[in-house]
Order: sequence, then C-alpha cells, then structure tokens
Amino acid sequence: MTLAQRAFERLHAWPDLSAGPASCRTGRALRSVRDEIVHFHSDRDVDLHLTHRAIQRFQYDLGGSTAIRLVPGSRWVTVHLDCDADVDLLLSLTSIALKAHQSRPTGDLTAGLSGPPGTAGCNYHRVTVLPRCAAGEA
Repeated sequence: MTLAQRAFERLHAWPDLSAGPASCRTGRALRSVRDEIVHFHSDRDVDLHLTHRAIQRFQYDLGGSTAIRLVPGSRWVTVHLDCDADVDLLLSLTSIALKAHQSRPTGDLTAGLSGPPGTAGCNYHRVTVLPRCAAGEA
C-alpha cells in the first residue's frame, strides 16, 4: 500500500469527509459538505485546500517543511509523501483545513478560489516535486 493510499484510507474514515473524483479531473478527492479539501493525484503527491488565512498563519512553518510546496496566490498546498511523518503532517493539516473551511462565513463562496487569475483550483501541473535526496544535491 502506498503512502497516499494509506493517507486516503485514514482520512476517508473521518466523518466530515466523503470521497469522489477530484474537480481537476486527476485522482480522487475528499470533500467536506462545503468544499473539496484534499486531492490525491499520485502515489506521493497530494494537494490540500487551505484558506488564505490558514496559509498566512502557518506560512513560515509550511515553507520550512521539505514535504510542502507552496504556489504564490494559491489556496492549495502540495504535500509530497516520502515517509510516515509526511502522512501525519497531511492529517494534521487536513484537520486545520476542515476547521478553517467550517469557520469561513457562509456567504464567502470564493474563499478557497479567489486570487489572481489562473490560481483557482488545485496545484496539479503547477508544482514540480523533486525527491528529497535530489532536491538537496547541487
């Protein structure tokens, strides 16, 4: 079982998430009642839908992680799963994402999709993730 499959199964068991196809048409998604929260694109790459406020709040922590890729203006972060700790990180961030989306005002339908043109939707095809051993080599 891949790390992404393991993460998907653990998250799919959460009562606030249900499975379906990803709106980007690549892979599977887990969604809350209001929003898509997680896209599983491959055996290692997952996009997580955070709100702008959550990304700002955790920006330094997210940027300091070798498992996380941020795209400027995007409300999605890409999590590259290389080890069990990355799965745990994804689960923790998913909890933050659910809370952030639930506390968003009901009338704010664009909270996860606003931003500069071309930033709506997940980061699929906008992030290239190198294996950690290759990323640190010159």
